[in-house]
Amino acid sequence: MIPKPIAQRYLERLRRWTINQARRRFPELRPRNASNAVLREICPLFQGHVVNVSGFMDEDKEGGHYKDYFPNAASYTITNYAGSAEVGDGAPGSIYFDLVGPAMTEMDKRFDTAICHTVLEHIQDIPAAFANLSFITKETLIIVVPFVQDEHYSPGIFGDYWRYTPLGLKELYAQHGFEMKYLYANDTPWYPVYLTAVGVRPGVEIEGLPPSPWTEESRIARDTFVFEGSAW
Repeated sequence: MIPKPIAQRYLERLRRWTINQARRRFPELRPRNASNAVLREICPLFQGHVVNVSGFMDEDKEGGHYKDYFPNAASYTITNYAGSAEVGDGAPGSIYFDLVGPAMTEMDKRFDTAICHTVLEHIQDIPAAFANLSFITKETLIIVVPFVQDEHYSPGIFGDYWRYTPLGLKELYAQHGFEMKYLYANDTPWYPVYLTAVGVRPGVEIEGLPPSPWTEESRIARDTFVFEGSAW
């Protein structure tokens, strides 16, 4: 009989080998790549003034920039907590915006569409952050957040506080005046899982927005954890 510690190490190595093989052969399943593919499909639908909130360098980690995902935008702005006041602190020309600070009058409904990509897990005060996103946005709020991901933070710089379920994200939208019209998840058993969501103000219609892959009958990770004979 194999001792339990040896069996655990063997299974962990097998799991990592499987994950690495999948990453090499199917890079589109990587959560960043999967969410980027969704954004490339839907972002050309937005034609007004767009802001990437806390967008740092605006890089999509595939060699591109999110600005190019919005070819029909009237304008594209990047915000960062410290703007571009310090070398290396965000994209040149980014403007200062504290996501959990007091409402800034000059930002009131300044943008038609806001995108906030993998930021909200790093914010302690989620109601304040969503309130500020609502404050600056006239029509549409695009959110990308992790459902499952390893803990990642840098002490003294940023933390890592939350993970989001589809229903939780839908409720956050509703509490701040949006209806979640679209949600996609790269639901896989061996990758971190991102949620990519679109919320709109009442009465706003996004022409060409595809049907949401997620419904309230969906259960992210159900097939991973709940099936006959599951080792979980």
